[in-house]
Amino acid sequence: MTFSMRDLDQALQGCGQKSGIEIWRIEGFKPVTVPKESHGKFFTGDCYIVLKTTASRNGSLHHDIHYWLGKDSSQDEAGAVAVKTVELDSALGGRAVQYREVQGHETEKFLSYFKPCIIPQEGGVASGFNHVKPEEHQTRLYICKGKHVVRVKEVPFARSTLNHEDVFILDTESKIFQFNGSNSSIQERAKALEVVQYIKDTYHDGKCDIAAVEDGRMMADAEAGEFWGLFGGFAPLPKKPAVSDDKTAESDGIKLFSVEKGQTEPVEAESLEKELLKTDKCYILDCGLELFVWKGRNTSIDQRKSASEAAEEFFRSSERPKSNLVSVMEGFETVMFRSKFDSWPATSTVAEPQQGRGKVAALLQRQGVNVQGLVKTSSSSKDEPKPYIDGTGNLQVWRINREEKILLEAAEQSKFYSGDCYIFHYSYPGEDREEHLVGTWLGKQSVEEDRASAISMASKMVESMKFMPAQARIYEGKEPIQFFVIMQSFITFKGGLSDAFKKYIAENEVPDTTYDAEGVALFRVQGSGPENMQAIQIEAVSTGLNSSHCYILHGNSTVFTWCGNLTSSDDQELMERMLDLIKPNEHTKAQKEGSECEQFWELLGGKTEYPSQKIKKDGESDPHLFSCTFSNGKTICQYRVVFIFICHVFVMIIYLGVTEIFNFTQDDLMTEDIFILDCHTEIFVWVGQQVDKKKKPQVLAIGEKFLKHDFLLENLSSETPIYIVTEGNEPPFFTRFFTWDSSKSAMHGNSFQRKLAVLTNKGKPLLDKPKRRVPVYSSRSSVPEKSQPRSRSMTFSPDRARVRGRSPAFNALAANFEKINTRNQSTPPPMVSPMVRKLYPKSLAPDLTKLAPKSAAIAARTALFERSRPTPQEPPTSPGLSEATNEAGAPNPTTETTGEESMSRIHEDSKEEEEAEQESSLPTFPYERLKTDSEDPVSDIDLTRREAYMTSAEFKEKFEMTKNEFYKLPKWKQNKLKMAVHLF
Repeated sequence: MTFSMRDLDQALQGCGQKSGIEIWRIEGFKPVTVPKESHGKFFTGDCYIVLKTTASRNGSLHHDIHYWLGKDSSQDEAGAVAVKTVELDSALGGRAVQYREVQGHETEKFLSYFKPCIIPQEGGVASGFNHVKPEEHQTRLYICKGKHVVRVKEVPFARSTLNHEDVFILDTESKIFQFNGSNSSIQERAKALEVVQYIKDTYHDGKCDIAAVEDGRMMADAEAGEFWGLFGGFAPLPKKPAVSDDKTAESDGIKLFSVEKGQTEPVEAESLEKELLKTDKCYILDCGLELFVWKGRNTSIDQRKSASEAAEEFFRSSERPKSNLVSVMEGFETVMFRSKFDSWPATSTVAEPQQGRGKVAALLQRQGVNVQGLVKTSSSSKDEPKPYIDGTGNLQVWRINREEKILLEAAEQSKFYSGDCYIFHYSYPGEDREEHLVGTWLGKQSVEEDRASAISMASKMVESMKFMPAQARIYEGKEPIQFFVIMQSFITFKGGLSDAFKKYIAENEVPDTTYDAEGVALFRVQGSGPENMQAIQIEAVSTGLNSSHCYILHGNSTVFTWCGNLTSSDDQELMERMLDLIKPNEHTKAQKEGSECEQFWELLGGKTEYPSQKIKKDGESDPHLFSCTFSNGKTICQYRVVFIFICHVFVMIIYLGVTEIFNFTQDDLMTEDIFILDCHTEIFVWVGQQVDKKKKPQVLAIGEKFLKHDFLLENLSSETPIYIVTEGNEPPFFTRFFTWDSSKSAMHGNSFQRKLAVLTNKGKPLLDKPKRRVPVYSSRSSVPEKSQPRSRSMTFSPDRARVRGRSPAFNALAANFEKINTRNQSTPPPMVSPMVRKLYPKSLAPDLTKLAPKSAAIAARTALFERSRPTPQEPPTSPGLSEATNEAGAPNPTTETTGEESMSRIHEDSKEEEEAEQESSLPTFPYERLKTDSEDPVSDIDLTRREAYMTSAEFKEKFEMTKNEFYKLPKWKQNKLKMAVHLF
């Protein structure tokens, strides 16, 4: 396109360089900057340009341009502001989306910039910009409409204006009344309260009373009586509201017009296809409720101006002056526009106009204009998303075998098979309570029977915990970063172990590729740190190699490691760590790319060409929030504004409307509704406390339907991770998208009651709960320096899990004390299991070459046992694990104790010492003589404390138990077991 700097107005130069809102008012057909303190104040006789600049996650700037027309503005001003909007778009590179906003019919996106509402004032530039505030307050009546953004309109102050359907605000000099029609929704009432707060702060300096009047209350209520007294007394309201004259007319179907020299010509076609749009022309798409202007890439600025003027004339000629207009550029069409066509290519072939934007930037720079941000800057590829989850919690994992849950040992909890399904439960410390995450992992090769069982069992676990845990549905290959941080060292094997999988491959005569530790297997290692390591078994062929990754290959009693030429020392360190898990204590043969031995290629079936670029994963995009509402009647299907689809759940048909909420905040999450937060790489379904209990089991199906219909047309995968989050139990990886106040989720009542309590200061303030400790959020840290012990010196026996954070002395003791493989592996009741893996923020095991002598270890553990006390917040695992856990994972409590608590603690400690002294003075006997059926029983002993007379070795052997069981024992038994541990 041709662009002349002479066409650019001086007031528009240098705008749109940083995130925020910029506003201009048209004065004498020229734009004049509106100061920030006057943003949100509009006059009915004026026209405005509003520029919203947003910085996306990839570093580029996105622009939305709105031009607002007051109801009393002239046609000449409307034409002038439309032309200036085209100039502003050209100055920003020609890719901004333009919106025509008419007073009283603004788009929700525009209104979201000025929350809670805009209330245009009478007047305009002709009567002066600075209006004098009247000395006497005028009583005004407003009608409020909208559940997510509020449309406020002043209406006649008369009783006949009121109705049962809407919410009204009566603004008097000393008090503001909110009248709630009996048929109005709770959400509308809650949003209207935000308008009440705005009026109080703006027009009353925050000093006036507030009253809520419910439709149907008579004069007996004092505030209702005062309200009706202002209308001359109570009288019945009409059953139906008066017909509004502001409704936008509709046209017959969707019509496409081409614009040639300011004239519109209809485009005849059997169906709307993208191929109808020519790149050297402009078009108008008439959809009745809104109009679109489409501008081809090869059109001039004069053509675009002409198209905008034709659209304004189109409104006047079709008697639809109050309809909205959206103007888009070829290659940057909005979802709403694309949805109007019968077919649209999944990916646009038009490249981003960075070259054109660069030329515009160069022209502006010559005139001394700051062009920072005008041209897109690429974000660093090294920027990794943060997990936003505590990395020091407890983990339990079950493998699904049809209707059975098989609890995995700690050493096997991060080893998954692609043909199986798993349930994991992760608990970690939050601000004031224990947080929980229950999820399902569904392998790529798993069968539907196991998938259904896993999802059903996980849902029942969450329901049994009163919906407190966040719930996740995760597919293999689409795992979010939170999952890898929880697992820390994750391995995916081919094949499966479940009966359903074995039956499937037998019936379908599919080769069984289940991992064989003695056979040939190839693993690709990836990750960015010790807390986020993955080893994925792939097909053992040379085409599976990639120069950007490290690999582990074993077969024929030989283990190879292979490092691509593009890998770093950090990648190789991760490979060494994963080797400890796959083939510990095995001699390996290191292979470098380009100098492999023949045996290496023989295991892979011969040498062939392989790729050399990294495997690209989808990045996180800017989040979008949607509200989901249920209804049973007829609805209008308007894409992007209201989406309707049918959700089959439990043989019931549910109509679900989805509305996008722009510029969302925590206050937009209404407790009566269900919301979907779309982050592209993952989906969050938020469920309010006041949602009908019958709808809660359908929440997962709602998220799946949302993915299926792909409302933003961003090619979402049906296997995208879905999180289900309930109000009051939001995890930190959800709240990070908001400026979060946890006290708001803890309030009682519906949305209206909560906001009214805060607004009228009648609600009791929420007490600040003492924080247990600051959560330790694991980060994708780099591999430790070479001065630290290497992974190959940190091997562990396959008979026991590597537990991070233990002292060297305790590691030596625990090797004898713990015998994980000998424990009962039957599936316990949900959430109760000794198979709990304690996770720690660092993946560093102790240097075994620097272990303390046995005598020093015994002394250290003795001192620790004497001063250790169990904390009620921490679930136990084994008698000896509690102290190690406290050392490694949880800091000492910082809360102050009272004098009575201290005295009580001292008394308990002295009592324990006395019991320990008594235990040490008791005689010991062989276990056979202490049994009740012994042939030679011991006499003259306390039969209620029979085990106290056992030898330490026999006592330790008999009472090997979990930490949970240990602390349920009497004190004398605990002391006896401690003594046994000290000796061994």
